[in-house]
Amino acid sequence: MSGDFVPDQRLVEADLSERFSAGRGAVRSALLQLSNEGLVERIPNRGARVRAVSLAEAIEITEVRMVVEGLCAAKAARQVTEVEIAELHEIREQMAAAVDAGAVMTYSELNQRLHRRIIEMSGQGTAGGVIERLRGQSVRHQFRLAMQPGRPSVSLPEHLAIIDAICSRDPAAAEQAARRHLGSVIHALRSSANASSSLAR
Repeated sequence: MSGDFVPDQRLVEADLSERFSAGRGAVRSALLQLSNEGLVERIPNRGARVRAVSLAEAIEITEVRMVVEGLCAAKAARQVTEVEIAELHEIREQMAAAVDAGAVMTYSELNQRLHRRIIEMSGQGTAGGVIERLRGQSVRHQFRLAMQPGRPSVSLPEHLAIIDAICSRDPAAAEQAARRHLGSVIHALRSSANASSSLAR
């Protein structure tokens, strides 16, 4: 998920065992789990490799996230506590400050923290598990998108709208804001694909 291994890179058990000071059995078990989570692809008689997620699949994943995270935002708005509202206000200020300072990596980390906290505040454990698996599969596309010049300035108002709706305890507005934000992510992914294909010509 941090990009140490690239898509389609072979994952050799002996190398991984040495790198992580782990037994072959533990490595094999980890690869099986990562395969179940859609992060690793196991090929008969050829071993394992990092699964490459196409742009089309990344868009499908984001479409599913749009629905599920909308649900979580609505549930968070119904049951958010005063302490959690204060935390969201703090994240709000930090995100705005990061954009003003041009601190892209800080903003990206705050972005992930916000999404994670909204899911936790919703109390929707099943949704949390689904989203975590989906985010892992599309993380490379998300990271590339986050690094696009000007992208934080586009997504900041969308994130602030989600925070404001949750803090106002307005479930309908929170769901709409979450869906609108992820719809914007889908649009940006498609635009980046169109730009890449134009350059290729």
